[in-house]
Amino acid sequence: MNWTTLVDVSSLSAVLGDPRLKLVDARFVMLNAAPDAGREAYLASHLPGAVYADLNRDLSDLSKTGEGRHPLPDSDAFARTLGAWGIGPAHQVVVYDAGDGSMAAARLWWLLKVMGHERVAVLDGGLAAWRAFGGAETADLAPVASEAPYPSHFDTRRLASADEVTARLGEGSGWLFDARAAERFRGDVEPIDSVAGHVPGALNLPFTQNLRDGRFRPAEALRTELAALLGTRAASDSVLMCGSGVTACHLLLAFEHAGLHGARIYPGSWSGWISDPSRPVARGD
Repeated sequence: MNWTTLVDVSSLSAVLGDPRLKLVDARFVMLNAAPDAGREAYLASHLPGAVYADLNRDLSDLSKTGEGRHPLPDSDAFARTLGAWGIGPAHQVVVYDAGDGSMAAARLWWLLKVMGHERVAVLDGGLAAWRAFGGAETADLAPVASEAPYPSHFDTRRLASADEVTARLGEGSGWLFDARAAERFRGDVEPIDSVAGHVPGALNLPFTQNLRDGRFRPAEALRTELAALLGTRAASDSVLMCGSGVTACHLLLAFEHAGLHGARIYPGSWSGWISDPSRPVARGD
């Protein structure tokens, strides 16, 4: 097992139960659902041996202000969480959510990458693909052999700050990509945040465009399209954002799957950007 971006259901099924494998269920429902809907779904049925990761409690620190709706957790706290899940540097981690990885499997994939853990992948197609395949599920909660806190910290060089985005506003297009739906990017509607629109100069790249029938499109096709948007820029010059730093991780996964390495995420994203009313806002295409 050496999966670093995506893994298909057949490959995962073949190693289910391997002690070197750690499974994490990251199901989360963003809108119009009870706060614990994802956890309740996990308790009802999940992949055998999977632990549960809550977007709000485990993959964010909602006590922080000015950093968007899903601020990054404290690095030490996240290291302790990984240890409690029994995840150490030697493990192959596979994360899944209900479907395409956007809620919030890709977020955990990215947090582990920022911790320096390379052998982590998202289950392509998620639980929906697993069920279509006929994969095993259980409601049993297997005991977890905890480990010491993960021996690393977030590599902040892999993050982009609001100050950096502000400093680069005068650059040409092709470096800042926003993964939200087109109508939110334009500012036609805004069902979540208090201000509609986008960061001036950003290009809209809805994460859903990277998918076909709930799975990621072939790497070659994604590479052709993303490279055209980058132009002469390297992928490592890119900054990715969304509403709160969750679906931006899905967009980063598409970049990495396509072989375009090194893009960084602005964790605060749109909800963090608008926390300072002095920052400029654009609307329209």
